[in-house]
Amino acid sequence: MSINSQQLPDYDLPDAVELTTPAQLRAIADPLRSSLLDLVLERAATVAELAAAVGRPRSTVAHHVGVLVDAGMLRVVRTRRVRAIDERYYGRTGRTITIGVARRPGDEMTPVCVNSLSVAAAESVPAHEDDTLYSTLRHVRIPRESASEFWRRVEGLVREFTALPRSGETVYGLAVGLYPTDQPVLPEPPEPTEPEDDPA
Repeated sequence: MSINSQQLPDYDLPDAVELTTPAQLRAIADPLRSSLLDLVLERAATVAELAAAVGRPRSTVAHHVGVLVDAGMLRVVRTRRVRAIDERYYGRTGRTITIGVARRPGDEMTPVCVNSLSVAAAESVPAHEDDTLYSTLRHVRIPRESASEFWRRVEGLVREFTALPRSGETVYGLAVGLYPTDQPVLPEPPEPTEPEDDPA
């Protein structure tokens, strides 16, 4: 069966997993681990398959997979017996990984993760140079509640993008961000005035 006709990914996957501990935040901050998490959104994979995909030694990838398993972001979703050895296939523990706020008093501040927009900016340089980059940037003055509501709608679109059937030879990146800025704000418009009576 082709990947196009399969459920994406090819294992049962809860909608979300929340990260709340410093160890979890450190685990996801590594760019290689982020790549591994992205790969298994397509299908479950063995350490050997992941190593081949990222072009890194199997031992290195096994270490990073272990970190993600310990952090609760990867799990063994099935095994296959090959020449008397059980091959483990790894999958995510949640389709979307969210950052929680639960921290114990006295915990050290831990960087949440690599700034996704910075990563996207670096990745998009060749596409910009080849004129194959689709991007836009807008600034809108809205209440925080409206920003939160809009972001929930964006997350739905991101989930739709993630679930698209896999085919072709090119991996496209989708970067979205919603953040407060120091952009200038227009003053409130003046109150309308009554037109003066024509003395004639």
